[in-house]
Amino acid sequence: MPVVVSDAEVTLADVLSLRLAVDEPLADGTELVLRNRATSVESRVPLGTPDARMREAELAVSLAPLELGPGRWDTYLQQGAARTRLRSVDPGFSLDHLDAYALSRRTLAYRAYRTRNGFLALKVDDAQPAAEVRSVWFREGRFEVTGLLAFTGLDDDEARHEAKLALRRSRPDAELTSVATVQGVRFHAALSLCDVIAAAPDQTGTWEPSLEVRGVATPLRLASRLDDVDGKRRRLHYPAAQIDGVPIRPCYTADDELRIEVGG
Repeated sequence: MPVVVSDAEVTLADVLSLRLAVDEPLADGTELVLRNRATSVESRVPLGTPDARMREAELAVSLAPLELGPGRWDTYLQQGAARTRLRSVDPGFSLDHLDAYALSRRTLAYRAYRTRNGFLALKVDDAQPAAEVRSVWFREGRFEVTGLLAFTGLDDDEARHEAKLALRRSRPDAELTSVATVQGVRFHAALSLCDVIAAAPDQTGTWEPSLEVRGVATPLRLASRLDDVDGKRRRLHYPAAQIDGVPIRPCYTADDELRIEVGG
């Protein structure tokens, strides 16, 4: 039976809200099935008794009680022995909604999205507090970065928080810090690229930036995960700046954390 998702969203209360267009009414006993793409573990949710006259259905499924682990979960409707994978016309992406979702302290983060081949899926991640990068650039001999604090529980207000940007590397060990600006959950930080080169002269290597904010228990990794661009290391390539003849550029790791590469 053809079923198309016209609207999909995970609300701020971690409820999966779906609007379905169906050619035929859903049968009594229909279940929503979430299937982990890597492990094939399934979670089934009974949908109750549908209205036989309906050609549209609205579903609301609380996700926390399902105990879904991190990973990608494909979605199906199960009606008796028949199983239909849910197609979607909703890209499932709103940056404003994702920003609002990240304001609360959470242990898991859920996001509904449309796969490349047009099906609805659910992405579940561990929700560790982080400094979510919105812009990064080199200008006037400085590394600059802006973004917002995700999953820290801080309020999105005008309050200022004492903070600093730290860059660290190993072999040889080195650390640089500079004062950062944090207002509410928005941050801006900058650091001299000349200082980066001088801290480990004649040494190639990778620097790991983090943001330390008063009131947040642990340093925040700088990362970019609250969007629909996965695999930024492959997809985003920044031009290198030349500082005293040494190339230096921002890049991302395989799990979308920001790094600064020197030399190479």
